[in-house]
Amino acid sequence: MSMLPTFGFTQEQVACVCEVLQQGGNIERLGRFLWSLPACEHLHKNESVLKAKAVVAFHRGNFRELYKILESHQFSPHNHPKLQQLWLKAHYIEAEKLRGRPLGAVGKYRVRRKFPLPRSIWDGEETSYCFKEKSRSILREWYTHNPYPSPREKRELAEATGLTTTQVSNWFKNRRQRDRAAEAKERENNENSNSNSHNPLTSSINGNKTILGSSDDDKTPSGTPDHTSPSPAQLLGANPGLPSLHGLAPPPGPSAIPVPSGADSMHHHHSLHHDSILNPMSSNLVDLGS
Repeated sequence: MSMLPTFGFTQEQVACVCEVLQQGGNIERLGRFLWSLPACEHLHKNESVLKAKAVVAFHRGNFRELYKILESHQFSPHNHPKLQQLWLKAHYIEAEKLRGRPLGAVGKYRVRRKFPLPRSIWDGEETSYCFKEKSRSILREWYTHNPYPSPREKRELAEATGLTTTQVSNWFKNRRQRDRAAEAKERENNENSNSNSHNPLTSSINGNKTILGSSDDDKTPSGTPDHTSPSPAQLLGANPGLPSLHGLAPPPGPSAIPVPSGADSMHHHHSLHHDSILNPMSSNLVDLGS
């Protein structure tokens, strides 16, 4: 572990300082430290130094330099999540400046499609809204055991998935909302199904309809029997020898007249009404003639 020429740190120490300053959020100090490094090609190709340069370029708004660093060097997989965020956020910011308004979910999706992640910071695994399937699998597995992770568990999940704590929190929140909406929809469908199964007005699937007298109420003249009377089809079906309705004498009361059903209802009522008027008139004429 040799000391760098005209510099008081080894390459490993330089990498360590870069990591510490990044984690502490001391971006300005990190920038000054990088500027003080000697012009050593081997040192400037160190991955920690390159990552530090990318972070400084992003915070200074020098996105062209950021893209150049990310595209021209192959980074280790454990650094991919952080560098992917820098790549995407930089493109989001540029798109928002061009449009003059914040990007929504659809706008960000279009930016990701237009500026895909370079293979230098992406292992080729398909992503869904910047969440790798591996990360989503970890979150789904945790959700089945505990849909309400604690702050400490969220931090652990963020570290395991390469996401931020906010992304993990939002994922669980959105998943709970989707599940509640699905449960409410299922409950509503079950209630509607139960309501229909107990409704006497509902027709059966086989096409057998419930016999209701109310369907003929509007067409039935006054004096018709109540709805408990059997229909003519039922009476004639049970007793084939019954005479026709036209051959019967005027009924003593409304309850003696069976209710017609179907298309013949109006015809039978008109016939009965006609007979009930003419029969008394004919008997009166006979009395006058005698």
